[in-house]
Amino acid sequence: MNTQKKILIVDDETINLDFFDVMLSKLGFSVEKAIDGVEALEKVKRFFPDLILLDNIMPRMSGWELTKILKSDTKFKEIPIVMFSALDDVKDKVEGFELGVDDYITKPYNFSEVLARIRAVLRNRELYAQIMVRESRLSLAEELSSDMKRNLLDFVKSLDELDESIGAIGSGGMEGAQANTKILEEVSEKSKRVRKQVAELDARIEKTIAEWENLKKNEIRLPLLETQIRKNMIQE
Repeated sequence: MNTQKKILIVDDETINLDFFDVMLSKLGFSVEKAIDGVEALEKVKRFFPDLILLDNIMPRMSGWELTKILKSDTKFKEIPIVMFSALDDVKDKVEGFELGVDDYITKPYNFSEVLARIRAVLRNRELYAQIMVRESRLSLAEELSSDMKRNLLDFVKSLDELDESIGAIGSGGMEGAQANTKILEEVSEKSKRVRKQVAELDARIEKTIAEWENLKKNEIRLPLLETQIRKNMIQE
């Protein structure tokens, strides 16, 4: 785990802020604090944390209100949130998850548990990011394959035109045609070799597309992965 992750702690109780600041800083995290949602929103814009520890019940702006704002902003929606609350109601927890909260801890809490959940959420986000990169690469590869196939069609068309030109030269009865016979034969042979290479390349592309399709059938799609991660957290 990267111990240089940035964590924003949001709580209206100073004793909680100071406690987490000291404990997490000792573990190597970079920590910022905010006493309510309004201050937290400004800190998010300047500090851009890797994770937010967020109390729900606060003056001026609650944790849920802050979560709604962050999750509706494309710049901040991927920042994971671990929410604290004195409420131990399943309905409240479900609503929190639906808002985009990554984990939910009921007060009073144990610091070891909080630390474990912080690390778990950060690992899940890193995995999520890796899968997004992989899907992006697959998408780019598919686009590249499509472009190559289009280019190959153009290539074949050019070869057809070349063959027509060769045929015109050979049958035109022009002066010196016999002297060009050897050249025409060489050009024709090169054309055949190029066509063979094009066919082999096209076959390789088709094989690659088939392999990509099989890979995509066996991999966990992003929405399903996120659902499974959230379900596991609720069960915990």
